[in-house]
Amino acid sequence: MFAEMDERVTLQMQMEENTSPVILINKFNVAPEDVEALVEAWTDDAAFMKEQPGYISTQLHRGIGNSCVFINYAVWESVEDFKRAFNNPEFKAKLSHYPSSMESSPHLFQKVAVPRICVG
Repeated sequence: MFAEMDERVTLQMQMEENTSPVILINKFNVAPEDVEALVEAWTDDAAFMKEQPGYISTQLHRGIGNSCVFINYAVWESVEDFKRAFNNPEFKAKLSHYPSSMESSPHLFQKVAVPRICVG
């Protein structure tokens, strides 16, 4: 199941932007019995994405304390590169490998500069 992280600005709307670099943050919720299946499906997807133009890096995080919430943080050179990879039919076919209990909320971000705190 797919759920928008921001109801006002959908992932589809974001993929029409011309911005770079861009960070994909994707939150996954999954049933406890499907944790291993989620990690296996994500690993296969990450290996595919790693070979796509514009891919920079990715990291999967799991909530501590046996949480079944995962966060994927992926860096792309541009929205266009991410969009091309995301819309690739080979990638779309891989989505069926995720467990049915999974809910995914992908959203694109850019760093924000805050003086004396963090760089943009």
